Amino acid sequence: MKAAVILAHPNPDSFARELARRAHAGLLAAGHEAELVDLYAIGFSAAMSPDERSAYHGETPVIDPMVEGQIDIVTSVDTLVFVYPTWWSGLPAMLKGWLERVMVPGVGFRFDEKSGKVRPGLTNVRRLIGVSTYGSPRWYVRLVNDNGRRTLMRAMRLSCGFRTSRRWLGMYALDTTTHDERAEFAAHVERVMSELR
Repeated sequence: MKAAVILAHPNPDSFARELARRAHAGLLAAGHEAELVDLYAIGFSAAMSPDERSAYHGETPVIDPMVEGQIDIVTSVDTLVFVYPTWWSGLPAMLKGWLERVMVPGVGFRFDEKSGKVRPGLTNVRRLIGVSTYGSPRWYVRLVNDNGRRTLMRAMRLSCGFRTSRRWLGMYALDTTTHDERAEFAAHVERVMSELR
């Protein structure tokens, strides 16, 4: 198995960073090839430029070498793991921007010339895993729709195909959890990754 762990949190000392590290460690412990991609550490820009938007539906929708590098990663793995904090009931701007800039035509989806329908582009990805932290309790997250989870587990799955398996690991009410509860959740994330086959 070959995996990429995509981390979107600006603080290098964050709990999300620890969760990404543990996810990566679990994958490596299971003998899988895994890359940890810290979007802030590599200086990824979330904003799509006007030139990128103009190129989006053209012959070459990717004009930034860093975006090309991210495409090389997502098209070479069979497992994508996303680790991020849920802010304002959704994805952080960094991760939303990564999706918008990386999942371009020809990568995230393809147009079937015969039928005119949109087809999955990332058919190499067989597994999607989301790991997120929430400041709110689970009941509240469900009430406001958990938009980040829906984006990754539903919309992103459409880019991979319906046979793509999904797994969600959420740590709710983070602000009121104890050190032991956070440590237990981090261990759970690592264990889940180490058991993937």
